[in-house]
Amino acid sequence: MIVDAENQVMGRLSSEVASMLLDGEEVKIINSEKAVITGKPEKTVKKYLKKKSIGDPRHGPHSSLRPENILRDSIKGMVPNKKERGRKALKKLEIVQGNNGEEGETISKSVEELTTNYITLDELSERIGGK
Repeated sequence: MIVDAENQVMGRLSSEVASMLLDGEEVKIINSEKAVITGKPEKTVKKYLKKKSIGDPRHGPHSSLRPENILRDSIKGMVPNKKERGRKALKKLEIVQGNNGEEGETISKSVEELTTNYITLDELSERIGGK
């Protein structure tokens, strides 16, 4: 199944995708950089910068800076990744930036229906030091 993450709330998207993966489906997420995190953008950036500063740069823990990896970490947190079932499910996940000419379907509410502030994963990545 191909899922379009454009204007989708990251948490809702992650929980739906995690459910599909655990059911045995192969999932490809396109436009990962256009997914959004709701809430005040400054607060979200501050949270991810704090997460980045924890630990030692040489030994970790290492936090993700790229939009597709931020989304992957969100999905990974919703799957029992320390068990064989969860590891197999995560191998069926593919996340890419852009759409490469593919059409995907939306599986949750889009940003247009929201009345709150939000930040896209692309903007978040730039502000925390990603490329």
